[in-house]
Amino acid sequence: MSLPTVCRLLSAAPAKTHDTVVLDYDGRLIRRRRLTTTLGKSFMVDLESLTNLDDYWGFDLSDGTTVQVKPAAEDLVEITGNLARLAWHIGNRHTPCQIEADRLLIRRDHVIEGMLTLQRATLRMVSEPFTPEGGAYGHGRTMGHDHGASPHTFGHSH
Repeated sequence: MSLPTVCRLLSAAPAKTHDTVVLDYDGRLIRRRRLTTTLGKSFMVDLESLTNLDDYWGFDLSDGTTVQVKPAAEDLVEITGNLARLAWHIGNRHTPCQIEADRLLIRRDHVIEGMLTLQRATLRMVSEPFTPEGGAYGHGRTMGHDHGASPHTFGHSH
C-alpha cells in the first residue's frame, strides 16, 4: 500500500482542513520523512530541499486532503527580567529564542539557564509550543548552540 505524498506546501489555509500534524521545533525542519496525523493517517513528505515548515500553513496531499502543521508543546524556559539585555546574551550564544512583549522563551539548556540566572533573570519552566524568531533576515532558522557530547569550536568556553 502506497502512502499519499505531499503535492505542494500551502502558505495559507485552504477552504477545508482535513487533518493536522503536530511537530516540535526540530520536526518542523524537514526534507524527507513519513508523518502521521492526529487522526492516525500516514503520509510521505519528500521536498526538494530542507524546509522550515514554520513558513507554511501545511500540506496538500496527493489524495486531495489537506493537513495543517501545528507546533507541539515542548519543555521550555520562560525568561523575565531586563528582556533587552537578556535577549542580547541569548542571541550571543546563538540560541533560538521566542520573543514576546513580556517574556522570552528558549528550550531547556542547563548551561544557558545558569548564565541567565547569573544575569538576574527570573526563570520558570513551562510546556507550550515553541516558535522562535527566524534568522537574521526574518526567515530561516537560527542554528542553536549545542552543549552535547560533540566538541565545538565557537571561540568561547563554558
